Amino acid sequence: MSNPVFLALDIPQIEPAKALLERVKAHIGGVKLGLEFFCAHGAHGMHEIAHLGLPIFLDLKFHDIPNTVAAAMQAIHVYEPAIVTVHASGGRAMMEDAKAAAAEGCKVVGVTTLTSLDANDLARTGILDNPEKHVLRLAELAQEAGLDGIVCSGKEVGQVHKQWKDGFFVVPGLRPTGSGTGDQKRVVTPRAARDSGASVLVIGRPISRAEDPVAAARAIEATL
Repeated sequence: MSNPVFLALDIPQIEPAKALLERVKAHIGGVKLGLEFFCAHGAHGMHEIAHLGLPIFLDLKFHDIPNTVAAAMQAIHVYEPAIVTVHASGGRAMMEDAKAAAAEGCKVVGVTTLTSLDANDLARTGILDNPEKHVLRLAELAQEAGLDGIVCSGKEVGQVHKQWKDGFFVVPGLRPTGSGTGDQKRVVTPRAARDSGASVLVIGRPISRAEDPVAAARAIEATL
């Protein structure tokens, strides 16, 4: 894709969300809709955003038994998403069934380690490896399961790209130089992530909450 930036639409109200997209759509490559938006607006909201003509990354992070995830994947065909997420920690069988049930042309990517987690957070869940090792292990499992790629932070995408040359890598938690990190712990700049092999750059608050979202989006685009 010519512009890898997908705007994370972290705005719960539909009209302000549409207005923001209308303003910045010339400077982004797509839009990411997550749990907050989907739970608030459902099918109506999805169709309202789809009418704006941008590729949609539906970030619902499916994580359940294989049959349930496959059924959920079939249920979202109607939205025609370009990208959908499942949790790689759901296991190989779940990921295989998710990919098999996805619509043709829809990329299914496995979420590895959330960018809000660091080594201490992982240890509290019983995972003693550092984030990079954990991401690499889950990336290998996702590749074996036939997924298109994974979601990981910019801290790990370079190593994953070395072991999965043709993978599709979604990198969230990005912050342009000078931006605050907020609730993110493993962050890099959009340029650094792209240089390391990121396919899609997910950027939310640095654009959506900027004083001038258009200028912010243009500035990020210019670095790429």
